[in-house]
Amino acid sequence: MSQSPMNGHFSQFDASVADDPVAVRDWLVKLSEAGVRAVHPDTLLPDQLPQPPRGRTLVVGAGKAAAAMAAALERAWQMSQPDAPLSGLVVTRYGHGPQHAADCQRIEVLEASHPMPDNLSERAAKRMLEAVDGLSEDDLVIALISGGGSALMTLPADGVSLSEKQSINHHLLRSGAPIRDINTVRRHLSAIKGGRLAAAAHPARVLTWLISDVPGDEASLIASGPTLADSSTPQQALEILESYSLPVSDDVRHHLANSCDWPTPDAPEFARDQQVMLARAKEAMLAARAFAESYGVTVDYLGDDLEGEARELGRRHARLALEHQRKLSSPLLILSGGETSVTVVGDGRGGRNVEYLLGVFDELKGASNIYALAIDTDGIDGSEDNAGAVFGPEQARQATKKGLDAETYLLRNDAYTFFSALDALLVTGPTRTNVNDLRAILVLPRTP
Repeated sequence: MSQSPMNGHFSQFDASVADDPVAVRDWLVKLSEAGVRAVHPDTLLPDQLPQPPRGRTLVVGAGKAAAAMAAALERAWQMSQPDAPLSGLVVTRYGHGPQHAADCQRIEVLEASHPMPDNLSERAAKRMLEAVDGLSEDDLVIALISGGGSALMTLPADGVSLSEKQSINHHLLRSGAPIRDINTVRRHLSAIKGGRLAAAAHPARVLTWLISDVPGDEASLIASGPTLADSSTPQQALEILESYSLPVSDDVRHHLANSCDWPTPDAPEFARDQQVMLARAKEAMLAARAFAESYGVTVDYLGDDLEGEARELGRRHARLALEHQRKLSSPLLILSGGETSVTVVGDGRGGRNVEYLLGVFDELKGASNIYALAIDTDGIDGSEDNAGAVFGPEQARQATKKGLDAETYLLRNDAYTFFSALDALLVTGPTRTNVNDLRAILVLPRTP
């Protein structure tokens, strides 16, 4: 048995390592950890904090990285300007709060539901609007925004109920719609998203720090842009709902058809505001690539903004892996990021990463010397307890022995159950960051 990469006793992918399936899967896990570590808030704060204003500095924020961002901000603030006042509140997903009781002492951390908003999501949104009310031009608002914030900070527009927003969110998430469409609808049914939180804070200056989880890294799409206006319209949101044949009440239809006042990027009150993109999927991908190349592994990097139906992307990547393998003489890694979608037709369990992997698994048909991993960098694949999964040829043999048919599980959207039966799920717990998905397929030369 060769040494596992976990102990660092080798620097190249030689034949002995390739012959150890456990070592290879461990290596893929370490690669994913390198990617996540590169985009954790602890390493992301700007080199220089903003100078304290003449008035107050108030922190607001939402997302799966919000608590870690708040903790990192507090530490940096304490070191550079300990006597300057700092206060505020952020909201994150249940279980994604501060790791230690002392992490956040000036900034309150709330928790709410994701991906479906709940009453605490609504309460958090109301409290943030109350917190920024009455600020002056001498005050500064620092907004800590990351993926997941759209559900975690939910306040329906006038005439729209929370239950209706929950229903629309549920149907959109199951429809296979891309995140751009989903967040366009969310913004125009909200009293806080689409720049409305910043508008409520003006005339204070708003500085937004962002961790992007959206393909293309368009800032106004992250968490549906509570502090950043965008150019979409209510009519476009209504057209999206109709294009997916989603049930829409008369109240929602009336709101979208008659809304005529929403923040736009050229509004004068946004003139003093600034935004800083702290991390994107690209940084995670580059860190993973560097990790692989340090072991002498060639990388075929497909990009950090891939979208589409998860299982079909998995099938395409599996075919690419098989094509590469026919001419390989040394290990190669197919690396990609982005956010796929899942059109749910069955009643199974699983998020988009395990659905992607099951597409890979089904297309490979047990091919030798090919391994695959896919995770959501926040540690939660969909709404389950796993970050994703990792498998190799031995899992294909186990599936055959256990009578597990990948196509059958795909028909039920039941990838979680499939990989659970093979003990292939990756459970990391909350990572407290979120730049979306990291996918890696390791292709080794065929055994003679």
